[in-house]
Amino acid sequence: MAPHFPMPKKNINNLVKDIYSLFDDGSLNKKQLLDLPEHLNKFALEVCSQITLSLCEDRKDDNKLRLSAIGKPNRQLWYRSNLKQKRNPLPSSTKIKFLYGHILEELLLLLTRVAGHTVKETQKELDIQGIKGHQDAVIDGILVDCKSASGKSFEKFKHNRLYEDDPFGYISQISAYAQANGVDEAAFLAIDKSTGEICLTPVHSLEMINAKERVEYLKRMVSNNSIPDRCYSDIPDGRSGNYKLPIGCVYCDYKRECWSDANDGQGLRVFNYAKNKRYLTKVARLPEVEELKEWY
Repeated sequence: MAPHFPMPKKNINNLVKDIYSLFDDGSLNKKQLLDLPEHLNKFALEVCSQITLSLCEDRKDDNKLRLSAIGKPNRQLWYRSNLKQKRNPLPSSTKIKFLYGHILEELLLLLTRVAGHTVKETQKELDIQGIKGHQDAVIDGILVDCKSASGKSFEKFKHNRLYEDDPFGYISQISAYAQANGVDEAAFLAIDKSTGEICLTPVHSLEMINAKERVEYLKRMVSNNSIPDRCYSDIPDGRSGNYKLPIGCVYCDYKRECWSDANDGQGLRVFNYAKNKRYLTKVARLPEVEELKEWY
């Protein structure tokens, strides 16, 4: 058995600084070096699990509500619960993007452990009114949800502006996890996928939603035959006179059905720009790029 080297108790407020300090030359102490193989083995197992799921598991058409999704727009959740046809397969590039996002989130937990902070209750199952979910971890006694984010999204975490624009419902998600645990504070541990920058964003009770009330409402809403109002309005595409889907709609599985009335009833028109696809709801000026006839 390896000898025990007592370590001072870590504070989550110093977590980001402690992670960064790991990359200073010669910064690991004896205990960190001794514990490193165990942490790496755990990380490797989690990464292997994520890769296996991504490569081998069929995309499930699971219509059940999940705590991770209760912050998503009502209309999207209604479609998910009520549309019977199988959802379109995700493009391979999107699957790869989701995969390395999951791996980066596991990397955050690895670095947290190596830095000497306590990581407990990973993937603990939670329940509110029969709706289930899984939390990421409790770090130094604080409930934490790990997120990998693009540059613009990361800025919301970094400057605590997620409350102003939260198209993926992260605040509702962490509110549900906190309330299921009976705690009134939590935090996001986020990493910028393009720069490697990390930030810790606290979330307090006054900033959370009432997850129990939200779950009760959603149960009634998805059982109703009336489809909710559209989640977002389309937005101008620069000065072209065209209109496009906002980000909250771009990653929705049901944009085709939701916007079937776009372009005077033709439905969405999709153009293959260099960086991404652009979903146009109104085409006043034809873009000088390829129009995709088959798209997801």
